[in-house]
Order: sequence, then C-alpha cells, then structure tokens
Amino acid sequence: QVQLAESGGGSVQGGGSLRLSCAYTYITDCMAWFRQAPGKEREGVATIYRSGNTNYADSAKGRFTISRDNAKNTLYLQSNTLKPEDAAMYYCAASQLVCSWYQPQYKYWGQGTQVTVSS
Repeated sequence: QVQLAESGGGSVQGGGSLRLSCAYTYITDCMAWFRQAPGKEREGVATIYRSGNTNYADSAKGRFTISRDNAKNTLYLQSNTLKPEDAAMYYCAASQLVCSWYQPQYKYWGQGTQVTVSS
C-alpha cells in the first residue's frame, strides 16, 4: 500500500512561486501531479518516471518543474509565475504503469494541498 502526503500549498500573489512536496512510502514507476479547480474536472499537470523522464501539460510547460528524490521518497512540483487560473487543489498520484493523463490508472492518491493565487 502506497501512502502519499502533499504539503507546500498556500496563498500567493500572481507571478509568485510555490514548491509543492509529496512524501510517499513506496517507490512506483510513475508519479504525477494533478489539480482540480472549483467547478472543474481534475486535470493532469506533470508526470515523472522513476528514471526522471518528465512530461507536462501545456498549461504547465515553461513554468512548472516536476522532480523526485527517491532517496528521500519525495516528489516535488516547483511552480513559478503563478496565475489566478493555477489556483486549485493539487494532488500527487502514483502508478506502476506507463505515465499518462488517464486518472483511473493511478491507484494511489494523496489528500491534496490547496493553492490560491490572487491577481
């Protein structure tokens, strides 16, 4: 059983930065960040393989960086130049399958950390 715990969310002004963290109890091949804004469907933000290969949603490219430290069992999301539309609950997720945006393949999810961005 993989357990995930996010932290690092908060309130920032537009243009600001946050680093989200996700502590995990077991290493899986693929880990990802998803987010859900009020009234919207949950969407993928970034994925990373155990090897370090990454993929980003168009909305995240150039501003967000996903990374993982397997020695510390921690996943990160560095979020820069934040916009009001980035405000959402951010979730980390883990899968033993190929990374994708297909949410049902992620068997393990954290409880989420809230990001608020003011204009």
